[in-house]
Amino acid sequence: QGQLVESGGGLVQPGGSLRLSCAASGRTFSRDIMGWFRQAPGKEREFVAAISRIGGSTSYADSVKARFTISRDNAKNTVYLQMNSLKPEDTAVYYCTARTGPSLRTGVRDYDAWGQGTQVTVSS
Repeated sequence: QGQLVESGGGLVQPGGSLRLSCAASGRTFSRDIMGWFRQAPGKEREFVAAISRIGGSTSYADSVKARFTISRDNAKNTVYLQMNSLKPEDTAVYYCTARTGPSLRTGVRDYDAWGQGTQVTVSS
């Protein structure tokens, strides 16, 4: 199933920005739909964003639309999540994920590979 390694998390003030990266290995990256999920303490893991194989299509959770942008660089086997106008409610562990199916999906069970997660904390 390969390996996904996230980076870029940290502590940021409300209104600030962070960019998460996820490096993939051991998979044919250009064939994967890539996504980001997040999980806050005491809550279930939830969909954040997904991007198609060549980046032509994207999908976002309503809670992050117009603030977050997912992108990918197939030459670097890397997917990114640019997060702007961060809010305290964005605090969570963010997970990179991949699926080999043909379409963008929002369910946890739709994805077959997961990274270890990176913590994002939005606080003053």
